[in-house]
Amino acid sequence: MKHLGVGTLRHGELCRALPAAPPRTLTRQLRELETDGIVHREVYAEVPPKVEYSLTALGASLAPIIALLDEWGADYERQAGAPG
Repeated sequence: MKHLGVGTLRHGELCRALPAAPPRTLTRQLRELETDGIVHREVYAEVPPKVEYSLTALGASLAPIIALLDEWGADYERQAGAPG
C-alpha cells in the first residue's frame, strides 16, 4: 500500500515494486483492499486489459500510519542486523 501512496500504478508496476510477493498473492491482497474500500481498481476495456490501482480517500488517510510502520520496519532491520 505504501507504493500506491505515490500515485496510480498498474499491476505490473506493483509486481516490480514488490518482487517477493507472488503475483497471485498480490492480486488477492489488492482485491481484499478493494473490498475494504482502501484501494480503487480501474479496468480499461482494452486488449490486452489495462488495470490500474490507486488509493481511495480512506486508503490515503492511512498514509501517516503506513509511514510510521515503514520507519519502524527500517529501524528493526538495522537493529536486527547489528551484532548483539
